[in-house]
Amino acid sequence: MAIRFIVFTITVVALSSSFAHASDPSPLQDFCVAVNDSMAAVFVNGKICKNPMQVVANDFFFRGLNMPGNTSNPLGSKVTPVNVNNLPGLNTLGISLVRIDFAPNGLNPPHTHPRATEVLLVLEGTLYVGFVLSNPPPGMKNPLFTKTLVAGDVFVFPEGLIHFQFNVGKTNAIAFAGLSSQNPGVITIANAVFGSNPPINPQVLTKAFQVGQNVINYLQAQFWYNNS
Repeated sequence: MAIRFIVFTITVVALSSSFAHASDPSPLQDFCVAVNDSMAAVFVNGKICKNPMQVVANDFFFRGLNMPGNTSNPLGSKVTPVNVNNLPGLNTLGISLVRIDFAPNGLNPPHTHPRATEVLLVLEGTLYVGFVLSNPPPGMKNPLFTKTLVAGDVFVFPEGLIHFQFNVGKTNAIAFAGLSSQNPGVITIANAVFGSNPPINPQVLTKAFQVGQNVINYLQAQFWYNNS
């Protein structure tokens, strides 16, 4: 198991690094280790650089992706991200990584990454995955591309497109994904549409989804779980 874990992690990182320049800009120096800039008065596209003389090996280190995520939640899945927010050495490098654990029937619900393409590698289990294209021709519906993946299979989700993963097997599933941004972002569709703060005007949603306001009221009253 340990050897397989190392092999597939290296594979994911290698695959994702090949398209890393598709989103984040190229660095202009060896590294720019991020510092906590939440209280800084200067705003930059990314993170403020740590003084290179204060950089240490731990700035490029993260431990724990060998541990399964807790899938005891309404979605039956758990996303464990490794991005610039918990691995500061990723700043300006245009790459990040996630581990996704699935219980049987677990779902990583339809979502988008506004700043990254994602390449997914299945380690264990069977996943039904897919994404929906944008801008269909007039009179046509958005095309859906899906595959059922087993251990060792790889699937790519283009940047910004709605996609999902669903465990159709009878056992737990594990997948790893590389993303072409240090901070890819995630918009979970149902959470954003029905769980926004403040709520979207129900009249907008009743017209958009062509349902009665009682349906919209029900959906907006639900607790929309975040699995990451």
